[in-house]
Amino acid sequence: MVLVALLSVSGLQFVLYIALTYIARLFDGDLDRWNGGFLPGLYSPENAGATGSIGLHFVTGAVVMVLGCVQLIPVIRTRWPVVHRWIGRLYVATAILTAIGGLGFIVLQRTVGGIVMDIGFGLYGLLMILSAVQAIRYARARDFDRHRAWAVRLFALVIASWLYRMQYGLSTLVDFGGRTTDFRGWFDYTMDFFFYLPNLAIAELYLRARRMNSSAAMRGAAVAALLVSVAVVAGGAYVQLQRL
Repeated sequence: MVLVALLSVSGLQFVLYIALTYIARLFDGDLDRWNGGFLPGLYSPENAGATGSIGLHFVTGAVVMVLGCVQLIPVIRTRWPVVHRWIGRLYVATAILTAIGGLGFIVLQRTVGGIVMDIGFGLYGLLMILSAVQAIRYARARDFDRHRAWAVRLFALVIASWLYRMQYGLSTLVDFGGRTTDFRGWFDYTMDFFFYLPNLAIAELYLRARRMNSSAAMRGAAVAALLVSVAVVAGGAYVQLQRL
């Protein structure tokens, strides 16, 4: 519950960051400022398709983060299941649109980090679509155990964009190199995959630990992973909050 609460608060912090840094620029028309954010090269005046795709990614990404946090509230699932279902449908739809926007940008413009970042971010988008489709598929089939499992995986992916920024924020506290302005250092290449694959690994540990026949070692590993996650999220959130 501590991790869930921390992720929810931190996730809403991310929504504020996206709104102030990117979505607000859609209204004042100053899209050049997108390139001054965390990742450069997001806005290219001559590439309207890529601009539209990344704009879709920003807007729906903020919405899906809010909806994901709402879906974690137990009272909504237990007392208002109809509300939970309708929010869930919107959650899945916005998750898919977020992924499509990101994938569209990769295809139309490519990422600043080159082919490695293209592959890493592209795989991330495809996994998000897969998790969203599977979550709604099993919900419609009333296979709620599998539905919950895929919903956990989807949330682990949804928060990955924020964790990506937090992990970079933490990395600035220790100067071990590997970061470059064009995101092509060894640390940058590692982060192209590391910002979401460990999330999925922790989600799988959590899901396996919940099973009745899980071993003490498995439960211990899950607890340890969650504690590490709490530390990373808390530290990263603090660093990023100082920069808002």
